[in-house]
Parts: sequence; C-alpha cells; structure tokens
Amino acid sequence: MTRQGPKGSVAVVLKGYPRLSETFIAQELLALEQFGLSLRLFSLREPTDMKRHPVHDEIKAPVVYLPEYLVDDPVRVLKGLARSMWLPGFLRALGIFLKDYLRDRTLSRGRRFGQAVVLARELPDDVVHIYSHFLHTPSSVARYAAIMRGLPWSFSAHAKDIWTIPDWEKAEKIADARWGTTCTATNVEHLRGLDESDGKKVFLCYHGLDLARFPAPPVRLMRTGDDPADPVRIVSVGRAVPKKGYDTLLEALSQLPQSLHWRFIHVGGGEIADELKAMAARLGLSDRIDWRGAQPQGVVIDTLREGDLFVLASRITDNGDRDGLPNVLMEAASQELACISTRVSAIPEFILDGETGVLVPPDDAAALAQAVEALARDPAQRARLGEASRRRVIEHFSKDACIRTLASRFGVAEDCGEDA
Repeated sequence: MTRQGPKGSVAVVLKGYPRLSETFIAQELLALEQFGLSLRLFSLREPTDMKRHPVHDEIKAPVVYLPEYLVDDPVRVLKGLARSMWLPGFLRALGIFLKDYLRDRTLSRGRRFGQAVVLARELPDDVVHIYSHFLHTPSSVARYAAIMRGLPWSFSAHAKDIWTIPDWEKAEKIADARWGTTCTATNVEHLRGLDESDGKKVFLCYHGLDLARFPAPPVRLMRTGDDPADPVRIVSVGRAVPKKGYDTLLEALSQLPQSLHWRFIHVGGGEIADELKAMAARLGLSDRIDWRGAQPQGVVIDTLREGDLFVLASRITDNGDRDGLPNVLMEAASQELACISTRVSAIPEFILDGETGVLVPPDDAAALAQAVEALARDPAQRARLGEASRRRVIEHFSKDACIRTLASRFGVAEDCGEDA
C-alpha cells in the first residue's frame, strides 16, 4: 500500500509547541507525517515546559516561532506587514480583522493580526493549506493569513477554545474554513448548529490512542485499603486548573473514612497548583498526597501502572471552560486502570457508567467520595471496569480509523497495489 499526499505542504498553526499537556496533538502530527503529509509547524509562543515527550523527537516537521508579543520583534512584524500589504487578500483580511476588533477590542486581538502578517510573509511557497489546532487564537491567525495568501484553511477544535469564545466568532470562522474537525460528538452538535451552510463542514474525529506506545497492562495487587502499610493508590493526571475540579477531589478525599487507607498521586502542572497544595494542608491531607508536577509521557504511563484507581473530577467553570474528552482517561484505560469521572461534556461518550467506569455529578464531593470508597474497597470491581474500558479503547477509540479520516481531508489517498 502506498500513500499519496497533496502536492505541497500543510502549515500547522499551534498555540504552543511542544507542550506536555497536548500529547494528542503530537501523536496526530506524527501520524499525518506517516500518512505522507509534509508538515511545517508555526507556533504562536515558545515552549514553556522544561521536558518533552519522546513523540516530539519523532516528528520531522520544522518549527517556526512567531513573535508571541509584537513588541518583542517589531522589525519582523513590520517586514510582515510591508510584504503582506501587497498580497491579493490583504484588504479582505484587514476588513475581517477590523470587524473582529470592533467586537473584541483587546490587545490579544491586535496581536493575532500582527502574527498573521508575519505568518503570511514567512509561509514557504510550497504550502497549499493552513491547518490550525484550537478554534480561538490559532484559528484567528490561520484565517487572516490564509485569506491574505489566498489559501484554504481548516481547524481542529477541542474544548476551551469552543466554549469560551462567542458564537459569532465560531460561526464566521466555520463559514470561512474549508472544513473543521472536533474531538467529541457534543462539540460536533454545537458547531454544526452554527454552520450556516449545509451543516457538514464540521466532522467528528476522536483523538484516538496509539496503543503501540503503551505497554501491556500490569498485574495489579488486590488492595482493599485495609493495610496502612500498603494503601490504595488513587491517581489523577491533569493540569491544576479550575475545570479539572481538583478542589472537589480534595474535598472528597477529606470525607473518606479513617478506616480506609489511601494515597493520592497527582501528575500535572498548572496555575493553581499552590492553591491546591494549601487546600490539602488545611484539610490535613498533605502527608497522604504526592504532587509530582508536569511529567513526560513515560512517567505518566509509569504512574498509571502504579495506581489502583484513576479519578478526574472535571467541571464546567463560570466562563464556560470545560474538558472535551480528556485523553488521559483513555491512557488510564489502556492500563486497565478503573476510572471515576464526571458527567461533563463528552466524558460519558467514553465512560459508560457502571460498564467501563463510574460517573458522578460534577462539583459533588459527597458523591465522589462515595464512589472512591466503593471502588477502593472492591478490587474485583476495579479489575472488571478496567478490562472493559481497555476493550472500549481498542474497539472504538484507537487512532487508526480516526487518522485515516483526517488524512483524507488533506487529500491523502491510499493506493493498494502489488506492494500492498
């Protein structure tokens, strides 16, 4: 089987690259390269993570960092503007930007246009399509630059970028894009409702999990929380941000009975990490919690293998921010680690309550504590749920079918011949 991609390269606009919290993007980029696409990456900011996943080192595409703040490189921005003014689509892009700016008069909006003129100037001549990850800032930059250069563009939308920007912005971006993809059925329904064309521009493409990158599930001890020397390991992986609901999880842990012996392990960085540690101290939990910070995927996998139970207490925040379908739930399932999460967004699309995991209402510490205690004391039920969740990943959430669908949108064709 041979794969034939488009005659040219695809420019991918990313908010930041590489990022430890966006393994799903790196896996997608690598898979697209393996399908024969030539990619060129353009990041709106320099990397901030001190570590990186092994998959980042396998991606061949070169990376160009656009000026995160225009004052950091004014000469580059002015050169971009001088060149872009002569492009056939500049006036249309400028008009769209001004219309956007009048409805959102922020420095961020102005920065997007400045980054777009740099991108439009520096795009190699072989680029035939611009593709952005996230519907907010990266898609603004991609949209303006694509219009200037007269190129088609498309987007991949996820979670915060969908639920924290106004409907007018989403609708206008969908109208201008060639197509868009998003990672949950919930997102598809919402975005198609804003599509004023035929409603078919946006399609579902789960991130999918590359199971080849994960070891076989470990043989777990049948801990029941009765032995203080060998407590039940409760694991969570996620950024310390409000939508992850870690304050609710800490409150739930504080409600567990004294007779249950447990240890909580958290992996992830984030802006409220110090607040969570202070809360744990107030609740008297500090000596039972291991805060491990942001870690590369290998350490994440080792942590999942170490656990007896995985918990993610996702919620919808006051500004509408929420998870889509956190990849870490599938990663936990790959290791047959029983999961407890919440009925938020697309999480129920993966976790079938009582079948492949347990779901509780968001922001309900009492219900979460009850679910944690029940599974902590029942290793047989944990094993059953873990095995069922891994089967669900294999049958419905592996990356292969998903990436074929996405690659076809870029014009990648598979020819079966004598080499197949």
